[in-house]
Amino acid sequence: MIAYILTGCKKQDDFLNTKPNQALETPTTLADLSNLLNNENVFNRNCDPAISEIASDDVYIQDSAFGSLSLSIERNAYVWAKNMYDATSTQVADWNNPYKMVYYANTVLDALPGIGTTVGNQDQYNQIKGAALFYRSFAFYNLVQTFAMPYDATNSGNQPGIPLRLTSDINLRPQRASEADCYNQIISDLKEAINLLPVIPVYKTQPSQPAANAFLARVYLAIGNYPSALQYANACLDKFNTLSDYNALTSTPTSVSNNFISEDIYHSTMVNYSTITNRRYAYIDSALYSFYSSNDLRKTKFFTILDGLPQYPRFVGSYDFKTNKYSGLAVDEVYLIKAECLVRSGDISNGMTALNTLLIKRWKTGTFVPLTASSQSDALKLVLLERRKELLWRGIRWTDLRRLNKESGSGISINRLVNGTSYSLAPNDVKYAFPIPDIEIQLGGLTQNPR
Repeated sequence: MIAYILTGCKKQDDFLNTKPNQALETPTTLADLSNLLNNENVFNRNCDPAISEIASDDVYIQDSAFGSLSLSIERNAYVWAKNMYDATSTQVADWNNPYKMVYYANTVLDALPGIGTTVGNQDQYNQIKGAALFYRSFAFYNLVQTFAMPYDATNSGNQPGIPLRLTSDINLRPQRASEADCYNQIISDLKEAINLLPVIPVYKTQPSQPAANAFLARVYLAIGNYPSALQYANACLDKFNTLSDYNALTSTPTSVSNNFISEDIYHSTMVNYSTITNRRYAYIDSALYSFYSSNDLRKTKFFTILDGLPQYPRFVGSYDFKTNKYSGLAVDEVYLIKAECLVRSGDISNGMTALNTLLIKRWKTGTFVPLTASSQSDALKLVLLERRKELLWRGIRWTDLRRLNKESGSGISINRLVNGTSYSLAPNDVKYAFPIPDIEIQLGGLTQNPR
């Protein structure tokens, strides 16, 4: 029997080997499967890993706030602790939530052949299959970024990735696939999904052709395949290239807009840790804040200064208007991918044009002066700086650190001082892969990441 999950996931210790819900029905129609995929609590809300965001150099936590964090996993992620989990960390949402997405997606993919297609239902069948493939790849990618080491083309076939669950049968217990196999599966799922998905989804929480192309551009960028990243960035922009004018947005205390913004392609949010959702904890490094000019609307749309402490700006610039931190796909990211890939190919002029196309929508009307660069290295520095400024707290910085640290001369060390104790994360440190939850090691027989 295939699990038809209609409600949230009850508490489970060993997520990979336990069905998320024991109240089962058998899906018999495409409507059943469509309803399953429309569960925003599984696929869109608080579902994407966030411990890597806490561990990145975009987050600053004051000593007083650090001690008041209720979850040890947040404190441990912030200082890259060797032992990430304790008795209070039996539920690791960064692992469980993506694998819940995988389970739902596999349930749909397993059920589809038994339902079959007709002349009348082919479009709906294709859209459901494409959405399930998209969601599974999205979850696999986020898991690889969190629980496997950064991609290296020279040894990806030998580097452990994550367990690739490709069926809803919980009796099968896959071991960790190689990183090469993980990325091949992610890319294969997405490429199959593209032509099955609609160009324009009914809701921004549903995948589409532009979303699949944008996501392929993100994946290829992460593994350093810049020609393919550019190819799929262009494919996305050919179908959807709307950028929101920040001059026209009505902000809220926690987001850049009081509704979905027009440039949002696919909407999802990160796990709801207090570190990144509570404005009393969500500090930004003052050095990063200083990079925003006075006419750059992101300086006021993204940040607020509370308690008269300008040295501790707080981030309030999410693309999610319901107070969560956005981690989906938007046109701004695609333009930044395009700009970076063009510059890396030596096409500085068009790379800067792509970058300026984005930035003019971020400056006060009539004040923006297009950026220029006299060399490839200068252009790349500008693009990467604007990438960091634009994509702040979107679940992207950790992957950028991982990939940029692989480049010669680009090593980025992160240093913290917490209650008088110094902590550091060196480039390419083994701690760029978080430990797999202990219960998965014990019951699933998985190989643990070194710390």
